[in-house]
Amino acid sequence: MRSSNPVFSRRGFSRDTGNAGFSAQPQAGGPVVGTNPYATGATDAAQGTNPYATNPYAPVDPTTTAPARGRAMTIDDVVTRTAFTLGTVVLTAMLSWFLLPVDSDSIGKSYGIAIGAALIAMVFALVQAFKSKPVPALILAYAAFEGVFLGVISSAVSTYVGDGVVPQAVLGTMAVFAGVLVAYKMRWIRVNRRFYGFVMAAALGFVLLMAVNLLFAVFGGGDGLGFRSGGLGILFGVIGVILGACFLALDFKQVEDGLTYGAPREESWLAAFGLTMTLVWIYLEMLRLLSILNGND
Repeated sequence: MRSSNPVFSRRGFSRDTGNAGFSAQPQAGGPVVGTNPYATGATDAAQGTNPYATNPYAPVDPTTTAPARGRAMTIDDVVTRTAFTLGTVVLTAMLSWFLLPVDSDSIGKSYGIAIGAALIAMVFALVQAFKSKPVPALILAYAAFEGVFLGVISSAVSTYVGDGVVPQAVLGTMAVFAGVLVAYKMRWIRVNRRFYGFVMAAALGFVLLMAVNLLFAVFGGGDGLGFRSGGLGILFGVIGVILGACFLALDFKQVEDGLTYGAPREESWLAAFGLTMTLVWIYLEMLRLLSILNGND
């Protein structure tokens, strides 16, 4: 199961079909289509490369017994790991909110710690993204430092924009999550290779554009190119939330494929990792959008 967040995905979709390789099924008597990374045993060898199965063509030693396969991932595993990860984010966010004030005397120090925490969280996320297997300690460390950043930013927004903005952003994030989940379960959203490619291209363009805007703001002062304030800020805030919703659909597809094909239990940590990153993305975009709508940027 690849990383749920498409930005950090390492295993691409199958080139043989329009759907994710995990869900492609070979037709009886027909050519093999797609790849099932969770296929087990020699009978599944034709379906694709399986990193979790033993080599079906290796010599069999009758004196030994094949090792039993670990328990497959369940929806309860995904929910539990996601709760751990999001709970870590919320806990450290609350602690940083109260321990790192954003008043006039300490705002510089608090912002410095928040930026440092965000950079450390990004490093942990990148390290996990290039690991062949999920490392729970890395994922929880990412969540902890990300929570520090979110706590300071949320406190600043609450102080300088309005007390109601943070609860509105939380409720908005929950609404997006619920809406995408319902749309995915009802099959109103079809996650295929074309959808994946569109989201990847749009996300890359969005991130690069925001990076250019930030550079102009740092070296030129003001609002940079104006993409994060005023009318353009509202437009790009909406685009950011929509992209986050698309990420959620990809996350749900990863979880569904892992459950369908019996992914190892440890893969539930990757599902939690991807869902957490996506929800953080949506929350930050919602926070920015609501701040602009409240007359502040």
